[in-house]
Amino acid sequence: MKIIITGSLGNISKPLASILIEKGHSVTVITSSNQRQEEIEKLGAKAAVGSVEDLNFLTQTFTGADAVYCMIPRANYFDPNLDLDAFTRKIGNTYAQAIKQSGVKRIVFLSSIGAHLEQNSGIIQRYNEIEAVLKQLSDVSITFMRPTSFYYNLLAYIPMIKNQGFISANYGADELIPWVSPNDIAEAVAEEITNPTDGKKIRYVVSEEVTGHETARILGEAIGKPDLKWQLITNEETLKGLVSAGIQPKIAAGLTEMYAGLYSGLLGEDFAKNKPALFGKTKLADYAHEFASIYNPK
Repeated sequence: MKIIITGSLGNISKPLASILIEKGHSVTVITSSNQRQEEIEKLGAKAAVGSVEDLNFLTQTFTGADAVYCMIPRANYFDPNLDLDAFTRKIGNTYAQAIKQSGVKRIVFLSSIGAHLEQNSGIIQRYNEIEAVLKQLSDVSITFMRPTSFYYNLLAYIPMIKNQGFISANYGADELIPWVSPNDIAEAVAEEITNPTDGKKIRYVVSEEVTGHETARILGEAIGKPDLKWQLITNEETLKGLVSAGIQPKIAAGLTEMYAGLYSGLLGEDFAKNKPALFGKTKLADYAHEFASIYNPK
Protein backbone atom coordinates (compact mmCIF):
# COMPACT_ATOMS: atom_id res chain seq x y z
CA MET A 1 0.00 0.00 0.00
CA LYS A 2 0.99 3.61 -0.56
CA ILE A 3 0.52 5.30 2.81
CA ILE A 4 0.93 8.95 3.81
CA ILE A 5 1.84 9.82 7.40
CA THR A 6 1.51 13.27 8.93
CA GLY A 7 3.29 14.25 12.13
CA SER A 8 6.86 14.11 10.81
CA LEU A 9 8.99 11.92 13.11
CA GLY A 10 6.96 12.51 16.24
CA ASN A 11 6.23 10.17 19.13
CA ILE A 12 3.63 8.22 17.16
CA SER A 13 4.52 8.91 13.53
CA LYS A 14 8.10 7.64 13.72
CA PRO A 15 7.29 4.19 15.14
CA LEU A 16 4.27 4.02 12.83
CA ALA A 17 6.48 4.64 9.80
CA SER A 18 8.92 1.97 10.95
CA ILE A 19 6.15 -0.61 11.43
CA LEU A 20 4.64 0.05 8.01
CA ILE A 21 8.00 0.04 6.22
CA GLU A 22 8.91 -3.25 7.87
CA LYS A 23 5.66 -4.70 6.53
CA GLY A 24 6.65 -3.67 3.01
CA HIS A 25 4.43 -0.66 2.48
CA SER A 26 5.47 2.47 0.56
CA VAL A 27 5.50 5.26 3.13
CA THR A 28 5.66 9.03 2.66
CA VAL A 29 6.12 11.16 5.77
CA ILE A 30 4.95 14.76 5.73
CA THR A 31 7.25 17.13 7.59
CA SER A 32 7.47 20.89 7.84
CA SER A 33 11.25 20.75 8.28
CA ASN A 34 13.80 20.22 5.53
CA GLN A 35 16.19 19.09 8.25
CA ARG A 36 14.08 15.98 8.85
CA GLN A 37 14.30 14.77 5.25
CA GLU A 38 17.53 12.82 5.64
CA GLU A 39 16.33 11.10 8.82
CA ILE A 40 13.04 10.16 7.17
CA GLU A 41 14.83 8.70 4.18
CA LYS A 42 17.13 6.68 6.46
CA LEU A 43 14.02 4.95 7.79
CA GLY A 44 13.19 3.90 4.25
CA ALA A 45 10.39 6.41 3.72
CA LYS A 46 9.98 9.33 1.36
CA ALA A 47 9.79 12.86 2.71
CA ALA A 48 7.18 15.40 1.62
CA VAL A 49 8.18 18.81 2.96
CA GLY A 50 5.32 21.22 3.49
CA SER A 51 2.64 22.44 5.86
CA VAL A 52 -0.56 20.62 6.84
CA GLU A 53 -2.20 24.04 6.69
CA ASP A 54 -1.45 24.20 2.93
CA LEU A 55 -4.43 22.74 1.06
CA ASN A 56 -2.69 22.50 -2.32
CA PHE A 57 0.32 20.74 -0.81
CA LEU A 58 -1.83 18.27 1.10
CA THR A 59 -4.08 17.54 -1.87
CA GLN A 60 -1.09 16.89 -4.11
CA THR A 61 0.58 14.67 -1.49
CA PHE A 62 -2.59 12.69 -0.73
CA THR A 63 -3.43 12.11 -4.40
CA GLY A 64 -2.77 8.52 -5.43
CA ALA A 65 -2.38 7.27 -1.86
CA ASP A 66 -4.20 4.19 -0.61
CA ALA A 67 -4.44 5.53 2.92
CA VAL A 68 -3.53 8.54 5.04
CA TYR A 69 -2.83 8.96 8.76
CA CYS A 70 -3.86 12.44 9.90
CA MET A 71 -3.00 14.12 13.19
CA ILE A 72 -3.08 17.65 14.59
CA PRO A 73 0.46 18.94 15.30
CA ARG A 74 1.29 19.99 18.85
CA ALA A 75 0.88 23.69 19.43
CA ASN A 76 2.92 25.94 21.69
CA TYR A 77 0.71 26.43 24.73
CA PHE A 78 3.10 29.09 26.02
CA ASP A 79 2.52 31.35 23.00
CA PRO A 80 0.33 34.24 24.21
CA ASN A 81 -0.84 34.91 20.65
CA LEU A 82 -1.91 31.35 19.84
CA ASP A 83 -5.60 30.88 19.01
CA LEU A 84 -5.74 27.14 19.68
CA ASP A 85 -9.34 26.74 18.50
CA ALA A 86 -8.66 28.51 15.20
CA PHE A 87 -5.38 26.61 14.71
CA THR A 88 -6.93 23.19 15.11
CA ARG A 89 -10.13 24.07 13.28
CA LYS A 90 -8.17 25.25 10.24
CA ILE A 91 -6.07 22.08 10.08
CA GLY A 92 -9.14 19.86 10.52
CA ASN A 93 -10.97 21.63 7.71
CA THR A 94 -7.89 21.53 5.50
CA TYR A 95 -7.59 17.77 6.03
CA ALA A 96 -11.25 17.34 5.09
CA GLN A 97 -10.87 19.37 1.89
CA ALA A 98 -7.63 17.63 0.89
CA ILE A 99 -9.18 14.20 1.45
CA LYS A 100 -12.16 15.14 -0.70
CA GLN A 101 -10.13 16.73 -3.48
CA SER A 102 -7.47 14.01 -3.62
CA GLY A 103 -9.94 11.15 -3.71
CA VAL A 104 -8.15 9.09 -1.03
CA LYS A 105 -10.55 6.52 0.41
CA ARG A 106 -8.98 5.33 3.68
CA ILE A 107 -8.19 7.64 6.60
CA VAL A 108 -7.05 7.10 10.16
CA PHE A 109 -7.41 10.25 12.26
CA LEU A 110 -5.75 10.69 15.64
CA SER A 111 -8.51 12.00 17.90
CA SER A 112 -8.73 11.69 21.69
CA ILE A 113 -10.56 10.23 24.63
CA GLY A 114 -13.40 12.64 25.40
CA ALA A 115 -14.02 13.49 21.74
CA HIS A 116 -17.62 12.33 22.14
CA LEU A 117 -18.34 15.42 24.24
CA GLU A 118 -19.65 18.60 22.66
CA GLN A 119 -18.86 20.63 25.79
CA ASN A 120 -17.21 20.52 29.22
CA SER A 121 -14.14 18.74 27.84
CA GLY A 122 -11.69 21.64 27.78
CA ILE A 123 -9.17 21.57 24.94
CA ILE A 124 -10.48 18.15 23.86
CA GLN A 125 -13.63 19.81 22.51
CA ARG A 126 -11.77 20.67 19.31
CA TYR A 127 -11.55 16.96 18.47
CA ASN A 128 -15.32 16.66 18.69
CA GLU A 129 -15.56 19.39 16.06
CA ILE A 130 -12.99 17.82 13.74
CA GLU A 131 -14.57 14.38 13.99
CA ALA A 132 -17.90 15.95 13.02
CA VAL A 133 -16.32 17.60 9.96
CA LEU A 134 -14.64 14.39 8.82
CA LYS A 135 -17.81 12.33 9.36
CA GLN A 136 -19.48 14.45 6.68
CA LEU A 137 -17.13 13.07 4.02
CA SER A 138 -18.92 10.55 1.85
CA ASP A 139 -17.37 7.46 0.26
CA VAL A 140 -14.41 7.62 2.66
CA SER A 141 -13.65 5.02 5.34
CA ILE A 142 -12.37 6.63 8.53
CA THR A 143 -11.13 5.23 11.81
CA PHE A 144 -11.12 7.76 14.63
CA MET A 145 -8.35 6.69 16.98
CA ARG A 146 -9.10 7.83 20.52
CA PRO A 147 -6.03 7.32 22.72
CA THR A 148 -6.17 7.95 26.45
CA SER A 149 -3.67 9.93 28.56
CA PHE A 150 -0.16 9.82 27.12
CA TYR A 151 2.63 8.52 29.34
CA TYR A 152 5.00 11.25 28.17
CA ASN A 153 2.72 13.95 29.54
CA LEU A 154 4.07 12.87 32.93
CA LEU A 155 7.34 14.56 31.98
CA ALA A 156 5.69 17.91 32.69
CA TYR A 157 5.73 17.00 36.39
CA ILE A 158 9.51 16.65 36.58
CA PRO A 159 10.12 20.27 37.71
CA MET A 160 7.38 19.88 40.34
CA ILE A 161 8.89 16.65 41.65
CA LYS A 162 12.35 18.19 41.82
CA ASN A 163 11.22 21.46 43.41
CA GLN A 164 8.35 20.34 45.63
CA GLY A 165 8.91 16.61 46.07
CA PHE A 166 5.47 15.49 44.94
CA ILE A 167 2.99 15.46 42.04
CA SER A 168 -0.13 17.59 42.41
CA ALA A 169 -3.08 17.73 40.01
CA ASN A 170 -6.87 17.99 39.95
CA TYR A 171 -7.15 14.41 38.70
CA GLY A 172 -5.62 11.06 39.53
CA ALA A 173 -5.04 10.45 43.26
CA ASP A 174 -7.35 7.53 44.13
CA GLU A 175 -9.03 7.48 40.70
CA LEU A 176 -7.83 5.41 37.75
CA ILE A 177 -5.92 7.16 34.97
CA PRO A 178 -6.02 5.37 31.60
CA TRP A 179 -2.44 5.72 30.35
CA VAL A 180 -1.19 4.94 26.86
CA SER A 181 2.16 4.56 25.11
CA PRO A 182 2.76 6.17 21.70
CA ASN A 183 4.22 2.84 20.58
CA ASP A 184 0.94 1.09 21.36
CA ILE A 185 -0.94 3.80 19.47
CA ALA A 186 1.39 3.34 16.48
CA GLU A 187 0.73 -0.41 16.43
CA ALA A 188 -3.03 0.16 16.57
CA VAL A 189 -2.88 2.77 13.78
CA ALA A 190 -0.79 0.42 11.62
CA GLU A 191 -3.37 -2.30 12.11
CA GLU A 192 -6.27 -0.01 11.23
CA ILE A 193 -4.69 1.71 8.25
CA THR A 194 -3.75 -1.55 6.51
CA ASN A 195 -7.12 -3.24 7.02
CA PRO A 196 -10.18 -2.34 4.94
CA THR A 197 -13.04 -0.73 6.85
CA ASP A 198 -16.44 0.40 5.64
CA GLY A 199 -17.83 3.69 6.86
CA LYS A 200 -16.72 5.36 10.07
CA LYS A 201 -15.55 3.66 13.27
CA ILE A 202 -14.03 4.58 16.64
CA ARG A 203 -11.15 2.73 18.29
CA TYR A 204 -9.85 3.46 21.76
CA VAL A 205 -6.23 2.75 22.64
CA VAL A 206 -5.03 2.29 26.23
CA SER A 207 -1.96 0.61 27.70
CA GLU A 208 -2.82 0.44 31.40
CA GLU A 209 -5.22 1.89 33.96
CA VAL A 210 -3.46 2.97 37.15
CA THR A 211 -4.49 5.28 39.98
CA GLY A 212 -2.61 8.52 40.55
CA HIS A 213 -1.19 7.15 43.79
CA GLU A 214 0.09 4.04 42.02
CA THR A 215 1.46 6.18 39.19
CA ALA A 216 3.48 8.21 41.68
CA ARG A 217 4.75 5.05 43.39
CA ILE A 218 5.93 3.48 40.12
CA LEU A 219 7.65 6.65 38.93
CA GLY A 220 9.11 7.29 42.38
CA GLU A 221 10.70 3.86 42.55
CA ALA A 222 12.23 4.40 39.10
CA ILE A 223 13.82 7.75 40.02
CA GLY A 224 14.97 6.81 43.49
CA LYS A 225 12.11 8.50 45.35
CA PRO A 226 10.03 5.54 46.59
CA ASP A 227 7.91 7.80 48.80
CA LEU A 228 6.78 10.03 45.93
CA LYS A 229 3.14 11.05 46.44
CA TRP A 230 0.30 12.23 44.20
CA GLN A 231 -1.70 15.02 45.81
CA LEU A 232 -5.18 16.00 44.68
CA ILE A 233 -5.65 19.77 44.43
CA THR A 234 -8.57 21.99 43.41
CA ASN A 235 -9.36 23.23 39.93
CA GLU A 236 -8.48 26.74 41.06
CA GLU A 237 -5.07 25.64 42.30
CA THR A 238 -4.45 23.73 39.09
CA LEU A 239 -5.35 26.72 36.93
CA LYS A 240 -3.14 29.01 38.98
CA GLY A 241 -0.22 26.60 38.70
CA LEU A 242 -0.54 26.25 34.92
CA VAL A 243 -0.72 30.01 34.42
CA SER A 244 2.24 30.51 36.75
CA ALA A 245 4.20 28.05 34.61
CA GLY A 246 3.65 30.35 31.63
CA ILE A 247 0.80 28.58 29.82
CA GLN A 248 -1.63 30.92 28.07
CA PRO A 249 -4.56 31.52 30.48
CA LYS A 250 -7.28 30.39 28.04
CA ILE A 251 -5.41 27.16 27.31
CA ALA A 252 -4.68 26.68 31.00
CA ALA A 253 -8.41 26.91 31.67
CA GLY A 254 -9.05 24.34 28.95
CA LEU A 255 -6.47 21.98 30.42
CA THR A 256 -7.95 22.39 33.88
CA GLU A 257 -11.44 21.57 32.61
CA MET A 258 -10.10 18.55 30.71
CA TYR A 259 -8.32 17.18 33.81
CA ALA A 260 -11.42 17.80 35.94
CA GLY A 261 -13.47 15.81 33.43
CA LEU A 262 -10.97 12.97 33.64
CA TYR A 263 -11.27 12.88 37.44
CA SER A 264 -15.09 13.06 37.46
CA GLY A 265 -15.41 10.34 34.84
CA LEU A 266 -17.10 12.62 32.30
CA LEU A 267 -14.17 12.58 29.89
CA GLY A 268 -13.94 8.80 29.92
CA GLU A 269 -17.62 7.87 29.98
CA ASP A 270 -17.67 6.64 26.37
CA PHE A 271 -14.28 4.98 26.81
CA ALA A 272 -15.65 3.09 29.83
CA LYS A 273 -18.45 1.70 27.66
CA ASN A 274 -16.14 0.76 24.79
CA LYS A 275 -12.85 -0.37 26.33
CA PRO A 276 -10.72 -2.42 23.93
CA ALA A 277 -10.56 -6.12 24.73
CA LEU A 278 -6.77 -5.95 24.62
CA PHE A 279 -4.70 -3.21 26.22
CA GLY A 280 -1.33 -2.15 24.79
CA LYS A 281 1.90 -3.93 25.63
CA THR A 282 3.78 -1.01 27.21
CA LYS A 283 2.94 -0.71 30.90
CA LEU A 284 3.72 2.21 33.19
CA ALA A 285 6.56 0.25 34.79
CA ASP A 286 8.12 -0.05 31.32
CA TYR A 287 7.73 3.66 30.59
CA ALA A 288 9.13 4.53 34.03
CA HIS A 289 12.62 3.59 32.81
CA GLU A 290 12.39 6.25 30.08
CA PHE A 291 10.99 8.74 32.58
CA ALA A 292 13.90 8.04 34.93
CA SER A 293 16.46 8.53 32.17
CA ILE A 294 15.05 12.00 31.52
CA TYR A 295 14.66 12.80 35.22
CA ASN A 296 18.22 11.73 35.95
CA PRO A 297 20.18 12.30 32.72
CA LYS A 298 23.66 10.80 32.71
